[in-house]
Amino acid sequence: MKTIKSWDELPASFGSEAEETVFWQQHQLDARLMDTVLSGTDQTESTTITIRFDPRMLARLKRLARSRYLNYQSMMKQWISERLEKELRD
Repeated sequence: MKTIKSWDELPASFGSEAEETVFWQQHQLDARLMDTVLSGTDQTESTTITIRFDPRMLARLKRLARSRYLNYQSMMKQWISERLEKELRD
């Protein structure tokens, strides 16, 4: 699988949804590139919440996030966003 490290590597458009699907089956975004998008969000539109985690689970989350060059909170927001989209589609 090819990793995209710059926005310039993405096609300007796709001919069809099938073509886009094939592209994303063969490519993935670099974690650092995704992090730039997540960190660039408008913080004024965010609400702070508190979630309690088992310390071991939190340590595992942080380790996984570090391995992907992400902030663990950004990674969790990404996961929640992806799951929310999936739930709304189903």
